[in-house]
Amino acid sequence: MASIPLLRLSLPNRSAPLLPHPLKSTLPQFRLKWIPTTTTKTTKCSYTPTPATDRLISAASYFIPFFNGLQYGRFLFAKYPVLAAPFEPLIPLLSLYHSVPYASFVTFFGLYLGVVRNPSFSRYARFNALQALVLDVLLVLPVLLQRIFSPGRTGLGLKLTAWAYSGLFLFVVACFVYGLVSSVLGKTPYLPIVAQAASRQLE
Repeated sequence: MASIPLLRLSLPNRSAPLLPHPLKSTLPQFRLKWIPTTTTKTTKCSYTPTPATDRLISAASYFIPFFNGLQYGRFLFAKYPVLAAPFEPLIPLLSLYHSVPYASFVTFFGLYLGVVRNPSFSRYARFNALQALVLDVLLVLPVLLQRIFSPGRTGLGLKLTAWAYSGLFLFVVACFVYGLVSSVLGKTPYLPIVAQAASRQLE
């Protein structure tokens, strides 16, 4: 008779609630859905090249200080005649430039009033034109200093004048080549000392 209660314990009680299986999770199951959080954005880079007209005006502007600065190379040309060879093709153009009365003044004010102070031109052309004109104005100062102090035609004064003129000539040629090449390529040249003065005038 003792085995009857044991049999009763082993039989499930249908009136009691069913318990969950001990090896199965009772937590609710969720399905994870992948949502991309990063979106790819396409960046468009717009490049507007410098117009050919602005390049031409800018490149032509640097010929003015170059023509007026060739006079400072006479000591180098006398000592090293080979240096004058690259400038020989420009002799007809220089002769025409200097044959016109007051060509330097007419060109200076024509470029200043026609380009620098003309708002129809771009800032690129106006900046290069003004930078060339500022350089041209600075080239007048050595001549004025020479007339004031009169260093003489012999001795130490002549040597100092030759050194100053030769250094100034090399500076003018370097500025001319730099400004001309940059203008042809559509880039903005920044000449030392001159660029700051030109930028202040355009502001």
